[in-house]
Amino acid sequence: MDNQRNLLLAVALSFLLILGWDVGMRYFYPQASITAPLVETDPATQPSAEDVSGTSVVATDVEGQVPANVPGVIDAPAGPIDLATALADPRRVVIDTPRVAGSINLVGARIDDLVLKNHRETVDEDSGPVRLFAPERSDAQYFAEFGFVVGGQRIPSSEVWQADGEVLSPGNPVTLTRTDASGVVYAIALAIDDDYMITAQQSARNASGAAIIAQPFALINRTARTATPDQFIAHAGPVGVFGGTLHDPNSYEELAELGRDVPQGRASWLGFTDSYWLSALVPGEGDTAAVGFRSLGNQLFRSDLVYAPQTVPAGGTLTETTRLFAGAKDSEILDEYEESGITLFGKAISWGWFEVIEKPLLWLLRQLNELAGNFGVAIILLTVIIRAALFPIAQKQFSSMAQMKAVQPKMKAIQERYKDDKQQQMQEIQKLYKDEKVNPLAGCLPLLLQIPIFFALYKVLILSIEMRHEPFIEFWIKDLSAPDPAKILNLFGLLPYDVPGFLGIGILAILLGVTMWLTFKLNPSAMDPMQQQIFNLMPWILMFVMAPFAAGLLLYWVTSNVLTLAQQSYLYSKHPQLRAAAEKEKAEMAKKRAREEAEKAEGGDKKTGTSKGKGKAEGKA
Repeated sequence: MDNQRNLLLAVALSFLLILGWDVGMRYFYPQASITAPLVETDPATQPSAEDVSGTSVVATDVEGQVPANVPGVIDAPAGPIDLATALADPRRVVIDTPRVAGSINLVGARIDDLVLKNHRETVDEDSGPVRLFAPERSDAQYFAEFGFVVGGQRIPSSEVWQADGEVLSPGNPVTLTRTDASGVVYAIALAIDDDYMITAQQSARNASGAAIIAQPFALINRTARTATPDQFIAHAGPVGVFGGTLHDPNSYEELAELGRDVPQGRASWLGFTDSYWLSALVPGEGDTAAVGFRSLGNQLFRSDLVYAPQTVPAGGTLTETTRLFAGAKDSEILDEYEESGITLFGKAISWGWFEVIEKPLLWLLRQLNELAGNFGVAIILLTVIIRAALFPIAQKQFSSMAQMKAVQPKMKAIQERYKDDKQQQMQEIQKLYKDEKVNPLAGCLPLLLQIPIFFALYKVLILSIEMRHEPFIEFWIKDLSAPDPAKILNLFGLLPYDVPGFLGIGILAILLGVTMWLTFKLNPSAMDPMQQQIFNLMPWILMFVMAPFAAGLLLYWVTSNVLTLAQQSYLYSKHPQLRAAAEKEKAEMAKKRAREEAEKAEGGDKKTGTSKGKGKAEGKA
């Protein structure tokens, strides 16, 4: 009866664990869409043009004005705009490189149209490329702008610039220019490399008759509506390196509460990060007056880089150079930029504490993928390599288990002899371990080594752009970084809907439960009935718990379980005394259990008999 009650309690607690795990995973690791869905905007809730574009980025926060009589000024849009209509404006310079395509808006000198050629929106091959930048007031507003603050006033974003070329591409720079009413000539010389870096050289040539005070600036403006969620395992939001230290403490929600975030120390770079994408400004050599992040309201945010004011005499020229990274967080590309001098640029990927394991794992996965031509097969090969590397430790574990079994009689004798003196008992047991050269903790080492590897692989699957949309078997798993799509409740993918949370038991989750159950069955350890029932339940609990994880991670674990089965079978054949000792313990435990049950039954019969006798006596009375 006690065992049944305990089993029911264990089942109830297991269900609560599964439910709590699912809720916790949704809270700490919300399912991040590859590209967040576009949101229809309400004109009434949009900030005015002056709120978004007219506010000066100068450190003194002087409001920039747009005088109506300045030539070249156009009316700012009054409400949401259609993306296709905005991109059809002829006042644009085309951007075309091996990795990105888009255009530069000559109105405001903004880079507000950028798509990533090598990355699709979804796993469907006919889906379009990922859009990173989009014009102001479009649903996916996200752009970079280069400009100037002169005499404390920002040059309006409505000014139209002139371009000396039609296409910006590697080896083909384009210079944007405009001249103000006083004769000051402003220029932004843009160049782009083969990857994701744009270099902007901003200059102000004072052809007027009087000195001016000028400040070049750069900014990135974006909506959080299309941002991926900020997760415990992967930061999304404002990010940068200041004073040689990575700064990423705030999500968009937290920055909205703060209003502004001005980190201490010189900025090496700053911008906004998503799960797979990054936009970042890299300051030049000049001194800066204001660098940081701010909330503009209505889920709009901005990162600012404003250089220190400089006096430009008549006939003089002011020049500053800023770089803009806008693209995918490919670790190899980021590391190359870091090697070229951008401090901790590779930290834009949230590797965390296990970076020392994660990056070698990713490198090895790349090499295996080149060999096998499939990242799923690469994960299987990686698992084989890891288990082969840990095999000597596993052998040592089994040898230690055999030694522990051999010293069990001596240990029991010590425990019986010193049962009233626990301190002396522990000393004698430690001496026994030393004399017999037994390490009771040796069996834990393989598990302890597996934990950081398992977690590191999880982060690699979630964070590395290489794993995004990588298939294993085309008709089944089309994205190893996403959960297994073939689930029981949607008839393994035949029905057109996805099953959420821990209910989404797929093929890999089932294989995980079965292979883990087999590994437990193969282990002949003697246990009491309650332990046995818990161990029988554990594989199926883990099947539910692991179902929402990335398919690549489950593939690793299933392969590891299969290899464990083979390894245990081999090692038990090498150490038959382990199985024999365990079987002997099982038999002894079964006899003890039968004896206890018989004693309980006999005690119950006696109690029942006494009650009956007492009832008869009372009846006679």
